[in-house]
Amino acid sequence: MDVASEYLIDIVDRAMTEDVEDGDITTMSTVRPDVHGHAVIIAKQDGVISGLDAAALVFYRLDPESEFITDLFEGSPITRGQEVIAIKGTLAALLTGERTALNFLMHLSGIATLTSRFVKQVNHTSCQILDTRKTMPGLRLLENRAVASGGGFNHRLGLFDMILIKNNHVDAAGSVEQAIQNAYDYKTRQGLLQIKIEVETRTFDEVQQAVHLPVDRIMLDNFTVLDCAKAVQIIRGVKPEMEIEASGNMKLDNVRAYAETGIDFISVGAITHSADWLDMSMRIESL
Repeated sequence: MDVASEYLIDIVDRAMTEDVEDGDITTMSTVRPDVHGHAVIIAKQDGVISGLDAAALVFYRLDPESEFITDLFEGSPITRGQEVIAIKGTLAALLTGERTALNFLMHLSGIATLTSRFVKQVNHTSCQILDTRKTMPGLRLLENRAVASGGGFNHRLGLFDMILIKNNHVDAAGSVEQAIQNAYDYKTRQGLLQIKIEVETRTFDEVQQAVHLPVDRIMLDNFTVLDCAKAVQIIRGVKPEMEIEASGNMKLDNVRAYAETGIDFISVGAITHSADWLDMSMRIESL
């Protein structure tokens, strides 16, 4: 997944403004601005790396002549103790950019790492792990890419690229049938032929309604594994080609069982909203 340079520059500049404001007074008071140095970033845990470009840009914005040296790429596996990145530049840039660069790397690598663990649980099936819109405001594209770097897939980028009828839409419209019909009529009127319609279902009755209506995917929300397997049989019995997604309370210790029911997708909010940061540190090595 590509991230536009303008988007990345905006995010990094806002992060640096937040941290530095009028200046890093500790560095300015202790280090001459013309002294150069060398630093390394070290992984303190095994995982999958993400956010290399954001971290590099932090140092480039502080010192356009800095060098960000690594043989890794987005999604590379890393191991505890590994020197993952070397940076050369002014000591002022290295010291001022350290925390912001590490924050990007640790947060995004944490998402990629957790995603990879979920993917490993289901990779013996054809089921795909999806992210959700439960992302940090302003960071969605970077977090979406971190999911992809961990082997997952992006569900939708926002409210504009898929019609996803959630429980509240169903309740607001009056029924599953009415919500789907409204969505289909709107899609037809607007000529949005390429836009898919997905509906979230909570009961077998809603599944039975949805499978006979013009939807592309049915989401099974908070179904047990046994109920999920039963719903798959119901749906496949009517429309073998229907896409089926499960969501709700997905964890590393149950996602395998859900995947083995025959569903196509499992959406996991936790891979973005609850991923532990992957610990790393930066060390100044030489002047």
